[in-house]
Amino acid sequence: MPQSTADANCKRNLAYQNRKAVLGAPKIQEKLRRKYPEVRTPAKSTIHCILDRHGLVNRRKRRRFKAQGTPLTNINYPNDLWCADYKGEFMLSDRRYCYPLTITDYSSRFLLTCEASESNDEKNAFCVFEQAFMKYGLPKTIRTDNGVPFSSCNALFGLSKLSVWWLRLGICIERIKPGNPQQNGRHERMHLTLKKEATKPPGENLLQQQEKFDTFIKEFNAQRPHQALDMKYPCELYRPSPRPYRGIQDVRYPFHDRTITVTHCGRVCIRKRKVNLTRALAGQDVGVKEVSDGIWLVTFMHYDLGYFDLESQKIEPLEYPFAPEMV
Repeated sequence: MPQSTADANCKRNLAYQNRKAVLGAPKIQEKLRRKYPEVRTPAKSTIHCILDRHGLVNRRKRRRFKAQGTPLTNINYPNDLWCADYKGEFMLSDRRYCYPLTITDYSSRFLLTCEASESNDEKNAFCVFEQAFMKYGLPKTIRTDNGVPFSSCNALFGLSKLSVWWLRLGICIERIKPGNPQQNGRHERMHLTLKKEATKPPGENLLQQQEKFDTFIKEFNAQRPHQALDMKYPCELYRPSPRPYRGIQDVRYPFHDRTITVTHCGRVCIRKRKVNLTRALAGQDVGVKEVSDGIWLVTFMHYDLGYFDLESQKIEPLEYPFAPEMV
């Protein structure tokens, strides 16, 4: 029986493990098979259980993404960098909360959008950004904090559905360090002015609050000189992006072994195994390539995400790949 087999070979397993602390179950199994050919060799899982029972297995904790921020660019041209954030929610006169989603151009300080939203969910953010892209074109990079819907704290590289969509559009992603709002200082300074001039007193409802935001946008962009801009108006410096919004394009991986569509639960299915990736990539095509015996590289678009093996069925992520190149 398996249990008796395990008990009979327990001392032999422990002896080998104590002698060579680096040996795992597969190597111990092979050594036992060679040294005791007359005895039925226990399965690797049995040997592993014995080692675990005696405290000789180092359990690896699941690696969880921890927001640390990314390298930040310092640019001087419109549409090279947009900054986005939710100004702190506040209560309207009808007792409902307003969550203003704001987008600015970093170089010109031009306020692209200030949308009075009833929540900060992804569905609403998709609509706001799509309207901005259709009106002004696409930026090269978007800088945000690490909160929802821009990021997901437990996902691979903090990806969210929204940030994956940006990547599909060819937009790079920057994130400030947690607890360091000064890294998005120009945007936060605009929020301070917005709070003073467009939220006190608040509107009766979302519609009236949006009217106040629309008035603020016009004044901020075309009637307020900015000292940091040599007393120019943001509208005098900003120009729409030369990259028009045309939706997402198909992704192909001609130099990979195969193309796999990530499942709705965020997994890559290969050779009857399921490798956990991230739900943020659900429905997206990724490329996988075997770079060594049993070691696979997984790529999304032109970004290498990490390596996985079919035994552990877990991805080992590489360095954060989505920041723009630093010149």
